[in-house]
Amino acid sequence: MENPRPEKVAVVAEVRERLEGADAALLTEYRGLNVKALADLRRQLRPAGGEYKVYKNTLVRFAVRELGAEELEALLTGPTAITFVTGDAAAVAKTLRDYARTNQALVVKGGMLGTKVLSAADVQALADLPSRDVLLAQVAGAFQAPLTKLAGLLQALPRNFAYGLKALIDQGGAGGAAVAATATAEPGED
Repeated sequence: MENPRPEKVAVVAEVRERLEGADAALLTEYRGLNVKALADLRRQLRPAGGEYKVYKNTLVRFAVRELGAEELEALLTGPTAITFVTGDAAAVAKTLRDYARTNQALVVKGGMLGTKVLSAADVQALADLPSRDVLLAQVAGAFQAPLTKLAGLLQALPRNFAYGLKALIDQGGAGGAAVAATATAEPGED
């Protein structure tokens, strides 16, 4: 930009900072969505940790170049909006996917997860992941399973010993006296 206006420089800086600070950034095309539909989308994204913003593509291109993520430039065609994600990127991707199912005008183009550029298919795969809470529960369950088995084995040792001892005593009814007599007999009396 030759001699850019300060407002444009500020927007480029804002976009760059937001891309750097966000956990993820998902790009969508919103052609055909009216103001009410966009407001509804923004309202749905907020609880999931997403903020939906519209910037001029040319200004976003400058910000993306400054970040070194030139792969995103190919996605900046047509009316493009960026969803900045703070927190669970999968939850925001799910919200966008679900909204796009009911509003065909919204098209998920791709985005960035950390420093990795995502295609539309990658964002779809991200949306298909279980939520963060479910993943944490699965990890906790995976850690808990071996410990539960170990605890069961440790409980089984004294329990099985007690069952075996009781069975020996029950079995020995008449033979139990013989075993006791043999144990108390003098060596060599046989």
